[in-house]
Amino acid sequence: MSDFQTSTHRSKWIFTPHDLMQKYQVSNQRAARTLRMEVDIDGSLSQFPEPLSTEEEQLMRVFYEHKIQEVCVAFKFPHKIQATAITYFKRFYLQWSVMEHHPKHIMLACVYTACKVEENHVSAEELGKGMKQDYQSLGFDLIVHAPYRSVEGFMDGMEDYCRGKNDKLHMLQETAKLVVDEAMLTDAPLLFPPGQLALAAFRKANDVHKVVDFPRYLEHIHSRRQRSNHVMSELIECLDAIDDYSVMELETPSAKEDLRHTDRKLKALDPSSQEDSKKREKKSKHKSRKT
Repeated sequence: MSDFQTSTHRSKWIFTPHDLMQKYQVSNQRAARTLRMEVDIDGSLSQFPEPLSTEEEQLMRVFYEHKIQEVCVAFKFPHKIQATAITYFKRFYLQWSVMEHHPKHIMLACVYTACKVEENHVSAEELGKGMKQDYQSLGFDLIVHAPYRSVEGFMDGMEDYCRGKNDKLHMLQETAKLVVDEAMLTDAPLLFPPGQLALAAFRKANDVHKVVDFPRYLEHIHSRRQRSNHVMSELIECLDAIDDYSVMELETPSAKEDLRHTDRKLKALDPSSQEDSKKREKKSKHKSRKT
């Protein structure tokens, strides 16, 4: 396993909130500009529907990140593959807009690529084949440092700290994994190192199970890390910032309506979706004539 401190993950794929928003805005504006300049075969400017906003793009990304988790659960893939696939998906859409590449295709390519990189056999026919463009958009940086490995590392340290097996430690670990699952659906993995994501997850899990005095535990692990680049106050500030990133709610009636509306807008911008719709309509009319 490569070291995160010397990895391309750390040097190329951790951003500030400002830089992250700027990347989303640049890809959104480029896609909107390209769509406006599309020319029909007869030479007239196409009358494209309204492009998606950056907020609507975020809604679509989060929806398909949920789908990646569902696919990984259905195939019983380990958490590492799930985290790697979602990370690939996030990185891809730092370079592209959902208006340029539909997430339903990129989603499967990311899962497939994650399986190949993590050496978990799955056939291309089951998930769909990976795309060369995916690799280029990822800068060919395929090694992902997932928070789940850090969760395991902190768990080992916590067992030592508690001087043996605590009955609640297993529950603490499982809850921490669930917290990481949620964090993976936010921008946090693009803003914070995996170790900090894992530590924030343990802190939140400990709020539920009350296993240790967490401030004292933080002091303990911080004192043992002589090469730490953070003072304690900075570390706590980072953990608090991670806690501020909550998963976008998709199950409320208003969120579902927003999602349907955004999906319709995206389909209207996708020529292949329009062509499929015309084929279905033509097929339906043909059937009605026969009856």
